[in-house]
Parts: sequence; structure tokens; C-alpha cells
Amino acid sequence: MRGDTFDMVIFGGAGDLATRKLIPALYYLNKDGQIQGSSRILCTGRSAMDQAAMRDHAAGACRQYVRDSDLDDAALRAFLERLDYVKLSADDAGDFAQLADQLNRQDPDRCRVFFLATAPKLFATICEGLAGAGLNTPQARVVLEKPLGSDLQSATEINQRVGAVFSEDQVFRIDHYLGKETVQNLMALRFGNALFEPLWRRTNINDVQITLAEQVGLEGRAGYYEHTGAMRDMIQNHLLQLLCIVAMEPPTATEANAVRDEKLKVLRALKPLSGQAAIRDTVRGQYRAGAINGQAVPGYLDEDGVEPDSRTETFAVIKAHIDTWRWAGVPFFLRTGKRLAERRAEIVINFRPVPLNIFGADLGDLPANRLVIRLQPDEGVSLNVLAKQPGPAMRLKPVSLRLDFARTFKVRPLDAYERLLTEVIRGNLTLFMRNDELEAAWRWVDPILAAWKDDGDRPRGYNAGSWGPSSAVSLLAREGFAWHEEVEDGP
Repeated sequence: MRGDTFDMVIFGGAGDLATRKLIPALYYLNKDGQIQGSSRILCTGRSAMDQAAMRDHAAGACRQYVRDSDLDDAALRAFLERLDYVKLSADDAGDFAQLADQLNRQDPDRCRVFFLATAPKLFATICEGLAGAGLNTPQARVVLEKPLGSDLQSATEINQRVGAVFSEDQVFRIDHYLGKETVQNLMALRFGNALFEPLWRRTNINDVQITLAEQVGLEGRAGYYEHTGAMRDMIQNHLLQLLCIVAMEPPTATEANAVRDEKLKVLRALKPLSGQAAIRDTVRGQYRAGAINGQAVPGYLDEDGVEPDSRTETFAVIKAHIDTWRWAGVPFFLRTGKRLAERRAEIVINFRPVPLNIFGADLGDLPANRLVIRLQPDEGVSLNVLAKQPGPAMRLKPVSLRLDFARTFKVRPLDAYERLLTEVIRGNLTLFMRNDELEAAWRWVDPILAAWKDDGDRPRGYNAGSWGPSSAVSLLAREGFAWHEEVEDGP
């Protein structure tokens, strides 16, 4: 991106996503010299805010969300000089005309990024407004945040309306987990090392667990979450994208469509779940009152803005199968939830045990090898192996071979949004979802949501601060599996 001059327009520029993620990421990029020349950042919103108020808001966001050691007064002033604010309503053609006039005061042919940090229902309207003002130039890029739609029908409608005014190679459907350093390293681990790729198949792998666990609750977002739930908020996008990276075949290159073609094959190979099969192989939960880090927290039904009889799931587990030769018979357990015991995002590859214990029956069953790819909070990779304990007797003990990215590389890792914004400016679509990927994900998820809706049971209750309802443990235990945190030799 260095050397490129661009305009970035953030719709919803004073909203939650922009405040917590986009503005701090852009501060870092500017501080690191990745935003140069006369590049501008325009934030839009419906409120009557002027340039000074927007810059004050951005300064507050940086002071709250940028690490103190990285916050520099001179760098902050230089960043704020790039910011401006434009009042805009998504359904007002005159507002879009004024935006176009402001943008066209400088080079009208420069790269322009339109980041839609708004509700998905506004995506198509905003894109059509941009086109009506002549802002859908060949150099324009539009970034769509998740969740894109609430089901296959709504997602398809958004894709069609956006696709009518922007070409597919101008549309960047963002999933911030794909920007995490560890996800990039998963690609390197799989396809850059002869050690793992021959083992990456059903004959060697027992099961795969992908967990995205949060300790936070609604954080004032009941209006959004009540109509979304854990499935739409996390599984349909983040978890399925991580599953694709784990399970896909080696692409012919790291070029965008080569990677996305292989991810699409995984989504299309997912064994359908509907009706009673969906009820049998999934678990829904809803948190009750409990404690997080020693602090009492309310249950979901007691949160402001939540309906008294809400059936929105705050926790979900799905046992998925991929019907390919590589993965036939290997269960993929997808798990996410709010108000869980830890904030954790990880991918766990459990290998099959050795076929014969030659070290004596007194040792019992030997623990199998395990690869743990940690995405947050501490990014790194660990491989559990067995080693002999020092001493005269042949006693084996699980030990962990660890790669801690922060300690190994001793550089500040890029935040996911820093990387993704950089890739948008470069026009690199590799880390973004294609429209057929998005629709394939919804095509698999919709029947599960329909089965949940038709089922008479409420989501299972679980105490805040736990690992979810007991049925999530039973789902694995009935087939001889266990969650990573239940296994004593885990890292």
C-alpha cells in the first residue's frame, strides 16, 4: 500500500465498529507510513457532527483502543489531519451528490474505498446511492461487513443489488478472522511444510474442534443480537471460514480465486443437516446469571432490550461432516458462545492414537498428539507430543512444542483490520469472501435454523462463566470425544 493515494469513506463512521476497530487500525497504518500523500478518511453518519467533533471522537477512540505504548501525540495529530465528516442519509440522493462533490475536489480517478460499517439492510441502498452519484468508478472498492443477510434469500438479494452497480472484483466481503496472523500461519503450516500435509487427512486425524469463545455479553447490542443469535453472528461466517481454511485442498497458488475456489468446494461438501438430524447434532444455549472473572453478571433474559421469552441462542455447537475422501468420517465440532469461561479462539487438531502401546499396560492409553492453533488472546501454535521423563523408568509425559509469535518474531503483529484494510487498498481479494461462498454457507445454515425454529425446546440454560450447557459435553462424549479444555494434557 505504501505510495498509493486513496480516499476511504466509512459509512457509520462514528459507530461501534468504526470506533473500536477501524479508526485505531487506520491510526496504526498512518503511524507506520502506510497512508501517504493526500489520502483522506471521510466518516459519514446521520447525526449533525462537524470536522472538529469527528476528530475529537477519533482521538477518544485511539486513546481508548490503541495501546498506550503505541500512542504518540505527534502521530495522533498527523492522523487526525486526514479525517473529515460528512452528514449523509442512506436514502437521500442529494447527500450522495454532496459526497461526490467533496471527493471530486481532488483526483477523481484515485482509489476509493467505501467501507459499509452499517446494518446489512442498508448495504444495497448505499451502493445504489453511490452509483447514482457516479461514485462506482473502476477504481472504487466497497467493503461489506458481516453478517451479510439473515438467510440465503436476503443474502442473495443483497448480492444481486450490489452486483448490479459494482463488479464482483470490486466487492470485499470482510471476515476479520481471516485477517488474523494465526490464520495466515495456518496456511503456511499446512502448505509450506512437508511435515503436516501428508498427515492432514482422515487416516491420521481423529476430530477437529474450532472454538470462538467470548466472555462478554451483549455490550448494549440487544437490538442487533436478538434478531441474530450465535449462528448468524459467528458460525455462518467466522467459524465456517476457519473450517474452510483447515479442510480445503491445496490451492494451485495463493491468488484470490484459487484459494476461494478451494474454500467453496469445502462448503459444498458439508453434509446437510436438517430436521431431526439437525437437532441431534447441534446444541443451543442461552446464558443465565453467573460470574465472569469474579464479577456477577446478569442472565441473557435480564439484559436491557431482550424480550422476556426470547429464544435467541447465545451459545451453539454443531457437529459437521465433510463428505470428501480426505475428511470422510472425521467430525468437525464448531463451538461459539457468549459469557463463557474464557475468551478464546482456537483450532484444535486431535490426531489418532498410536495403534499399539509398546511401553507397558501400566501406562494405560497413551494420549494422542494434538495440534493447537491459538488465534486469541495469545496467538501461537503448540504441538503436543509424548516424551520420556528423566529417570531410569520408561515413563512418558505429554510435552508441548510451542511457537509464540510475539516472542519469536519480536514485532507488533498487525491487527486483523489493519491487514484487511491494507489488502482492500491493494485490491487483493484473497482474504475476502466471494458471493458464491457466502451463498453456499447460508445454504448449509438455513436448514439448521429452520429445524431450531420448528423445535419446541428452548435453548439450554448455562451459567455465565461456564463452558456452556452440559449437553455440549454430551454431544461429544456419546461418541468418545472430549473438548480440548477437558483433557488434562492440553496446553
